Amino acid sequence: MYPSLRTSSTLALKQGKAQISHAVFGLSTAGACQPTLFHTTRQNVQHHALPSTRQFTSTARNQLKEFFPPPTEAPHVKRVKSAWGHPVYTKDQTTSISIAHRETKTWSDWVALSMVRLLRFGMNTATGYRHDHAVAEGVKDPTTGSKKSRYAMNERKWLVRFVFLESVAGVPGMVGGVLRHLRSMRKLKRDNGWIETLLEEAYNERMHLLTFLKLAEPGWFMKFMILGAQGVFFNAMFFSYLISPRTCHRFVGYLEEEAVITYTRAIADIDAGKLPKWQSMEAPDIAVRYWKMPEDQRTMRDLLLYIRADEAKHREVNHTLGNLKQDVDPNPYASVYDNPSKPHPSKGIQHMKPTGWERQEVI
Repeated sequence: MYPSLRTSSTLALKQGKAQISHAVFGLSTAGACQPTLFHTTRQNVQHHALPSTRQFTSTARNQLKEFFPPPTEAPHVKRVKSAWGHPVYTKDQTTSISIAHRETKTWSDWVALSMVRLLRFGMNTATGYRHDHAVAEGVKDPTTGSKKSRYAMNERKWLVRFVFLESVAGVPGMVGGVLRHLRSMRKLKRDNGWIETLLEEAYNERMHLLTFLKLAEPGWFMKFMILGAQGVFFNAMFFSYLISPRTCHRFVGYLEEEAVITYTRAIADIDAGKLPKWQSMEAPDIAVRYWKMPEDQRTMRDLLLYIRADEAKHREVNHTLGNLKQDVDPNPYASVYDNPSKPHPSKGIQHMKPTGWERQEVI
């Protein structure tokens, strides 16, 4: 090898190693090497000029590959069409979503609620979340007197919580759909419409995750956490659904109650000015297409309103399914009723019942 080429190759190798180290460990401008949970990816290219650096890390943009690269194997494919079209939500519907809680009535309900509380404690610990002590930047914390609370939530912390939440939220619907699918074939009988609703729920939760991944790319530590959480959660849900599907649906209903609370608090933080980077940020294109967002409702706040409405719908669906006879009752969300003028469960949120429809109301 010629000396000049050898020198160039050595320099390129050193630069490559430095870039890899920077991308994996998230080196700060001061040179500290600390593992990070996220590297923020590009924003909506059509609506925003890209900054020279990313919002929540000092890593330069050209040192990280695009998280969802364009399909190089199929250059003529413009877009892959979704199998499930999302219902259109109006602004009044998304803003009217409220926090609700279904009281426990049976031992099954109590077990489900206890497991949700246990998981909430573990998730809050893992993501560093304690909303009661969150304060805006520069405002004194009333409990400590400090101008910066240890638990103050910023855009990065919210994204950590959202991605971790949505990475496991799509597990229950998929587990339930797969097990009911196998039972339908095993028993040679129809499932009465439950499979489609459960799989669509899992798909919807995955769309939430894909949307947030357009805003932040997980680092190696977060990927490891997701891998472990998904492995444990999937197997736990698998065996639990075999034992008591009713308890599992009630569990998911209570879990979605917590999700509604989480997104409601994030929206409140935006309104209170605690998340300045999200004040004027527009939602990614993937979200605009999926939720069919109008032109005047495409901010990050609007995106959280849409996602909160989805979680509220999952809350209602699973509480309703938990009220039914698991083996014989048809799925009310896939049923056609003889009196369409009377309110019935539907895919939309026009007739929302936060604590679920009782069996006598729909069967």
